[in-house]
Amino acid sequence: MKKPVLTIAAILFTIIAFGQNSENGKLIEIGKAYGNFMFRNEPTKEILETIKEDIKSDLFIASEFIIQTITTKNSILTKQFLTLPNDTILKQIYIIRFINTPLTKEGVVDNIKLVDSLKIKTIPHYELVDNYYGMLFTSVANKNRPFNMSKVNFELSDYCFKDDTDKGIFFLRCMNFCGTSIWGFMNIVKPANTKEAYKYIKKFPKFNGLPYYQYNDFYFNDIEMVIVRSKGIQSYKSYYLDKYYETLLSHLICLNEEGASEKDEYDFLLGSILKDRNLYKYTKHKETLEKLFKEQERN
Repeated sequence: MKKPVLTIAAILFTIIAFGQNSENGKLIEIGKAYGNFMFRNEPTKEILETIKEDIKSDLFIASEFIIQTITTKNSILTKQFLTLPNDTILKQIYIIRFINTPLTKEGVVDNIKLVDSLKIKTIPHYELVDNYYGMLFTSVANKNRPFNMSKVNFELSDYCFKDDTDKGIFFLRCMNFCGTSIWGFMNIVKPANTKEAYKYIKKFPKFNGLPYYQYNDFYFNDIEMVIVRSKGIQSYKSYYLDKYYETLLSHLICLNEEGASEKDEYDFLLGSILKDRNLYKYTKHKETLEKLFKEQERN
């Protein structure tokens, strides 16, 4: 009796399945490392070497990015990592982020099932971009302390953005991170500690060689995605532009309280989107902004 022989198709299927399982296992391994060390904990050299072991070429860029996000002596703000990867790599990084994430009240989902489900899921490009720069600037907040981006100049034409939406996501994610650095000084302590907040504002980065507040390319089409999980689908502009307006208003208060000249305040008002009434629909500070410019017009 002849022994059964595997057909060529069966052999190829076995090889492909093994390759997929191997990649899935590596994604889970990297994801666990990200979850364990994305905050203040520092990975050992052995853990970093483990991440690098058996990395296939198509996972190399994603693994290098994750290593930067979990280490303090990193190069995360260099052109290499600021440059937007292709969607295949962005999706790998997206999957890595969600490993071991509690997605339900019952607890953590099975990682193998999670990876399989995310691999076949179509994830919109802008959601992948948002995830990437969200992880990047979260790592700056957690690993690059103390906060100081005063010598950073983001040349936005260098990062392979496809359009103004990619660019806007980068800017808003960066400024959301910067805004959190002063939020406590402006909202928790009473009265607001404008002296300390202003020190941090002076450490904000530049964009295309200009002060952050002069960036004004916000007329890209709005996008919708889950931003705060408990609130479901949200308008991207309504969430992040609102946060950005809050940062600008805090900056204006600091200028007023910390002795800036009338010219500096006026230049700030006219140089930023504080004056742009067409964008007020995206912020809950609309009434404050309208009153502010009515006062300016009366003066």
